[in-house]
Amino acid sequence: MRRMMAGAIAMVGSLAASVAWAWAPTPEVARTLVQGQPWSDVSPADDGAGLIHAAIDIAAPPKTVWAVMTDCKLANRLVVTLTSCKIIQGDLQHGWDVREQVTRGNFFVPTIHNVVHNDYQPYTLIKFRKAGGDLRIEEGEWRLEPLPGGGTRVTYVNLVAANILAPASLVRAAMKRDTAKVLVNLRRECVAAVSRGGA
Repeated sequence: MRRMMAGAIAMVGSLAASVAWAWAPTPEVARTLVQGQPWSDVSPADDGAGLIHAAIDIAAPPKTVWAVMTDCKLANRLVVTLTSCKIIQGDLQHGWDVREQVTRGNFFVPTIHNVVHNDYQPYTLIKFRKAGGDLRIEEGEWRLEPLPGGGTRVTYVNLVAANILAPASLVRAAMKRDTAKVLVNLRRECVAAVSRGGA
């Protein structure tokens, strides 16, 4: 009986995760994106985690967006507090890698050492999950959808929790703000790559 209950709980959790990952912008969110604005939202989840949903439209083809997103050398231009990004296992050509990243802390947020496993479907999907480091929970995905005219809609989902001694509402507000900043930085780098003649 206990095994059946455990299996049912696991199945419910799996279904909830798949629904979260299947997120797509609503018509209202899409209007915001078409107007050139990023969109991000963070809702409370179990075990003190935050569930991030975010998106942005970028005037660059998926191949260019993919190249920028997967280049460790550009990572600190997207996440400005990032001090280190290293591929420690696997590679893009084989469809996966494990990356070690360190973000600089401040008075409220500690320095975070993060190890994440990425699975790649070129130019369309990056799934990621915690593989070590300081975060308690991390699992999500990036989706790249081609738009008419050659652009890309990037959507982002992340279930994440860290050991931060601050009210959960403030942590979620910071996640929402910082996610939007990362998306804007991503768009800037992709547009710059297009102007330099990138694919």
